Amino acid sequence: MKITFLGTGTSHGVPVIGCNCDVCQSKDPRNQRTRSSILIETKGLSLLVDTATEFRLQALRAGISTVDAVLYTHCHADHVFGFDDLRIFSQRSGKAVPFYGNRETIEEMLQVFSYVFRKTQIGGGKPQVEPNVVDGPFQIKDLTVIPIPIFHGNLPIYGYRIGDMAYITDCSKIPEPSLELLSGLKVLILGVVRYEPHSTHMHVDGALELISKLKPDQAYFTHLSHLLEHGAVNSELPPGVSLAYDGLIIGI
Repeated sequence: MKITFLGTGTSHGVPVIGCNCDVCQSKDPRNQRTRSSILIETKGLSLLVDTATEFRLQALRAGISTVDAVLYTHCHADHVFGFDDLRIFSQRSGKAVPFYGNRETIEEMLQVFSYVFRKTQIGGGKPQVEPNVVDGPFQIKDLTVIPIPIFHGNLPIYGYRIGDMAYITDCSKIPEPSLELLSGLKVLILGVVRYEPHSTHMHVDGALELISKLKPDQAYFTHLSHLLEHGAVNSELPPGVSLAYDGLIIGI
């Protein structure tokens, strides 16, 4: 399995518009973060988790030529606003791109992107897509995908587990049954926005506590704000834990 971090930033991205802090002014490319998303390549499939606001630019940078499916965590702008750029992949393949999420996510996407699903002519600059509500493990060809129910504040959203990797972002609470789905991981990817506690996201200490409980072989932090400077934070993290950055590629 190959995982490419297409983006690793919060909803603002980094640098933040109009901000003159050291991280936003940093010349270290690892501090330049587009909105969070990953590409998973495994078993001959190319899967996205979310289509971030900068998805077109991310896809060009990563050389993505095929998208077989999209796994959506939730319908917030930074995770879905690249949705329309799926059109090139459906045009190229001649097939609708299936996308998956919980009921709340799919229903909201049908509203936010209503023009895509309106009964007009095929084409017209619209992506051809296929919505799928999932509430348990499902198959994409020979690949098993396990949704992980979590909470983003009061909003029920999904993380996802594929094989020995799990992706959990925008998370403030993980119910006990979901924790049981996260045992025995080789790689755990967690959204972590800052050091201080946050009402709808994990913070550094909370994420480290979760890692000590789940004991993955390796953990990566993503969905990072401008309050986390790459080099400084990385130097303080324990072995087996590190900040991801845009363009990072890992293998499992």
